[in-house]
Amino acid sequence: MISVLTIARRELSSYFRTPSGWVIIALFLLLTGLVFGRFVLVPGRPASLRDFFAVSGWLLLPVAPAISMRLLAEELRSGTIETLLTAPVSGAGVVIGKFIGALTFLIGMLAPTGVYVLILERTATLPLDMGPILSGYLCLLLTGSLYLAIGTLASSLTPNATLAFLMSLFTILALMLAPAAAEFLPVAARPVLFAVSVSDRIADFAKGVIDTSHVVFFVTLAVWFLVLAACALELRRWR
Repeated sequence: MISVLTIARRELSSYFRTPSGWVIIALFLLLTGLVFGRFVLVPGRPASLRDFFAVSGWLLLPVAPAISMRLLAEELRSGTIETLLTAPVSGAGVVIGKFIGALTFLIGMLAPTGVYVLILERTATLPLDMGPILSGYLCLLLTGSLYLAIGTLASSLTPNATLAFLMSLFTILALMLAPAAAEFLPVAARPVLFAVSVSDRIADFAKGVIDTSHVVFFVTLAVWFLVLAACALELRRWR
């Protein structure tokens, strides 16, 4: 456990030692600020962050792959992965440590958006309904965790960070656009696409609906991608 936390701490600090981490934060806050100013902070509209959370999957689309693309790809490129794999920590421990570091960075990146809640509270004529806001932030956390898990798997498969970024980006896009693709496939395949749809689940969270099946979906899928990443590292260890 100590080794996992050490890896997580090292990974987290690496984001703040390089310009890329600050660029990622700036990009996310720029995107969220544009959405908040254009669709949420509109005179005459109800004081709600529903529209903000409804597009959270798209807001995280370019950001999460950027956070995760170097997690393992950089170690593979530089050769330091050999040191990690010979250390007294399993492949799963390396993956979990890297993922925890990336997830902690993501949470820190989301924290400044709490200002939007304060702005709405100051400008609203009626008290804010905190239920949809809390479910919306839960949605951001679950969606971000899934995206980072996908990126971790992509990063474990290639030493090229750019390729890892593209792999995770297109995988996430496939999950987001699954319902739109259903009409072009046979009827028998459509239930599967709707079952893996991320967009519909995000829409429910944005409305303030916390469905346990949605939570289980995000957690299970994230764990599945992390297990695959750990298996990829273990194969490298054996080779």
